[in-house]
Amino acid sequence: MAAAGAEASAVAAAAEEEEKRLPEGDPESGGDDSEDEGDSESSGDGEDEEKENEAEIQRLEEQLSINAFDYNCHLDLIKLLRQEGELVKLRRARQKMSELFPLTEEIWLDWLKDEIKMASESSEREKVYELFERAVKDYICPEIWLEYAQYSIGGIGQEGGIEKVRSIFERALTAVGLHVTKGTALWEAYREFENAILETAQPAPGSVPSPEQQQMLCSQLEKIHTLFRRQLGIPLLDMEASYAEYEEWSEDPIPETIIKNYKKALQQLEKCKPYEEALLGAETPKLAEYQAYIDFEMKAGDPARIQLIYERALAENCLVPDLWARYNQYLDRQLKVKELVLSAHDRAVRNCPWTVGLWIRYLLAMERHRVDHGIISEMFEKALNAGFIQATDYVEIWQAYLDYLRRRVDFTQDSSKELEELRSAFARAVEYLKQEVEERFSESGDPSCTIMQNWARVEARLCNNMQKARELWDNIMTKGNAKYANMWLEYYNLERAHGDTQHCRKALHRAVQCTSDYPEHVCEVLLTLERIEGTLEDWDAAVQKTENRLARVNEQRAKAAEKEAALAKQEEEKAEQRKQARAEKKASKKAKKNRIGDKRKADDDDDGEWGQEEEEQPSKRHKGDGDGVLPEEDMEVETGLFGRSAPEKPDCPANQKEKASTSRKDIPKVLHDSSKDNVTVFVSNLSYNMADPEVKLKELFESCGEVAEIRPVFSNKGIFRGYCYVEFKEEKSALQALGLDRKVVEGRPMFVSPCVDKNKNPDFKVFRYSTTLEKHKLFISGLPFSCTKEELEDVCKAHGNVKDIRLVTNRAGKPKGLAYVEYENEAQASQAVLKMDGLTVKEHVIKVAISNPPLRKLPDKPEAGRASQFAVPRQVYGARGKGRTQLSMMPRALQRQSNPVAKAENGMVQNSPATSSEPPEEPKKMSNADFAKMLLKK
Repeated sequence: MAAAGAEASAVAAAAEEEEKRLPEGDPESGGDDSEDEGDSESSGDGEDEEKENEAEIQRLEEQLSINAFDYNCHLDLIKLLRQEGELVKLRRARQKMSELFPLTEEIWLDWLKDEIKMASESSEREKVYELFERAVKDYICPEIWLEYAQYSIGGIGQEGGIEKVRSIFERALTAVGLHVTKGTALWEAYREFENAILETAQPAPGSVPSPEQQQMLCSQLEKIHTLFRRQLGIPLLDMEASYAEYEEWSEDPIPETIIKNYKKALQQLEKCKPYEEALLGAETPKLAEYQAYIDFEMKAGDPARIQLIYERALAENCLVPDLWARYNQYLDRQLKVKELVLSAHDRAVRNCPWTVGLWIRYLLAMERHRVDHGIISEMFEKALNAGFIQATDYVEIWQAYLDYLRRRVDFTQDSSKELEELRSAFARAVEYLKQEVEERFSESGDPSCTIMQNWARVEARLCNNMQKARELWDNIMTKGNAKYANMWLEYYNLERAHGDTQHCRKALHRAVQCTSDYPEHVCEVLLTLERIEGTLEDWDAAVQKTENRLARVNEQRAKAAEKEAALAKQEEEKAEQRKQARAEKKASKKAKKNRIGDKRKADDDDDGEWGQEEEEQPSKRHKGDGDGVLPEEDMEVETGLFGRSAPEKPDCPANQKEKASTSRKDIPKVLHDSSKDNVTVFVSNLSYNMADPEVKLKELFESCGEVAEIRPVFSNKGIFRGYCYVEFKEEKSALQALGLDRKVVEGRPMFVSPCVDKNKNPDFKVFRYSTTLEKHKLFISGLPFSCTKEELEDVCKAHGNVKDIRLVTNRAGKPKGLAYVEYENEAQASQAVLKMDGLTVKEHVIKVAISNPPLRKLPDKPEAGRASQFAVPRQVYGARGKGRTQLSMMPRALQRQSNPVAKAENGMVQNSPATSSEPPEEPKKMSNADFAKMLLKK
């Protein structure tokens, strides 16, 4: 012991130097302030800055008192307090943050260095040791372990100091000694420490060592030999240099077994190098690269290396719940070491508290390792306050806790403390979902009352308390579940197993009366029961009950079918009328085409007046930016783009060319070839006022590939209709062009869609955004209309890496105050919901939620025939307004003289959605020539 004390005192000076290490530029390291003292202006500026910092500190503290889980607010407060030198407040702020969140390596190192500078007495050193112990538990960080070991060297002068240093070094090697790129530094530091002890143990020059000294020298040499040999058996970066150093240091040749282990480690290093190089070249967070590395180590099967690579991945991806879940699953199933398993689960829920699956696994792990009941209950309460993002998450955590409580109960006893606690927890769970969860999410998350069902099963099967089970099922049925056959059958099965026939019969009679989804099923079960156990009177009553019920059901279904058939027939007749009206109109236009040309050449005043009246109508409809209702012939062209037969499409441009000879004589007649749909895109929602759409669109789409042809659609008066076909030379260009969808062109979002015939592809949908739950995407409402994409990005990027932002606009490009924000992963989106919901943006309080659009209620199709193509647009006004059959093409002069009969003859009344559902009589069709004659008679 005396020799050990001499050795300790001999290296104390070197240890003190190691303890006092401070990086240059440390804000607390002091410095020469003489220049600042003489500068009055700088002093004044410093006072102003100090006041600003104090105000900012107060603001941050108030904000944390409102929301203690604001991570960035904690960081800002710690930074300001460290800058101001408020050590007491700084310690308190760091302590609060560490209780809520695991701290990163940088935060821990700053905290530790500040505490090391102030630790002079042994009691203060003990507090630093405690702080190091907390630091190494958050993440596996080689730098913190190295700092811990080097700091401990400063205490070797105390009793047991050397052994304590060696203990810390050994723990550090266990934790990060296998780290391929950073483990070498720890091995070298450990060897340097042992070499320093060896130097102090050397006898004075010229003296003969005593037997005790000789023994100590041999022991110390063996320690260094052992360290070299252990290190050379591990695949580490630059291990060739370590081998050369060992050869130079060792007086004896290296044993063959060590060389063999060294070569084996070298081979393993070569296998690891590609994964380490991939990590080195990848950008943060390197999740894919780490996953590949984990898969590689899992195949090798070394538990220590698997654990280390998981820890390395989590240090850079601590907010990825799936990674934590896979790590915890590996620990639960493979290592099964209590301290290690529970520590990993605890860190998982501290990093990702919004993920209910991690909390459930933590509760199971604590139960598996027989943790005290009070601690498990405390952890469950923490889970309830974690802020889950869905109502169903609370149902899951309650079910997991109730399962745990049920497993604690000894049901052989009639009554016990555990059973009462279980019943109390069931009652609290039902009340919690009703009050807390439903108030927050507008739903309980448990519509089928699964928790109450489980409670009823426990009472019936394990407690033999059918009375309580029946009360619970009555409560379940009053919550809107009485119409479902499966709910009644669940109750019936419970009664069948643990109740009596009388209650089974009563339940089935109620089921027959109330069930609306599958009444035949419950009727069949009732008859089966009476066939086995009922009397003749019971059988007669059941038959009568089921027959009456099924008769009513069949009657209701027949009425619904008749109504549906009538609607389908009505729509089919309307479609046929429209088809006939178009055919007659087309024929009248064709017959009139030549006559109009002759009359105009003869300069006929009366006919010229009619033609002038016809030209005025479209111009009034197209006032503004093209948001008005389209004329009949133009609506035909637009709908044709999405599913009408191709031969109708070229007729409209041809007719338009004839009628618009004075305004656009150069419109070519272009036939659309449906065989080229794969190289063609359909562009819509363009401005009607766009000048030279061919030139404008060619400039836009040339970036996607060589454009073969652009076919804009014009009205019969040569007015651009806001949509066109763009045909490319290659299919890949058309696919690339779809990426220009929603691009703003002249103040309006341009819609770019594939050119698809909906007659052949009725299920084709142009809507390109997901309509299902996307956990990495946020839906934001309540935004001010003036909010730009850049402003919203500045708000959102503080909570994670924003991949995309989409501001929702109407067809004219005006914002709706809604937006979708896509983050890199689910974790970042979840954090953003917690921190941004209720935030004020330009005096508007926004609402933020995970993107989960409601299901679209599509109208029923009467039949899969041609009539169904017209059924939906004629019943409901769509985004384009009224359908074309609701446009009156009658001149105003004639409308002023017309009576209700004339309006009916025009064929407009019977096509209006407001008319009776009875099929109208076939009206007499009138051509434009007939209207002209009636006007001339005026």
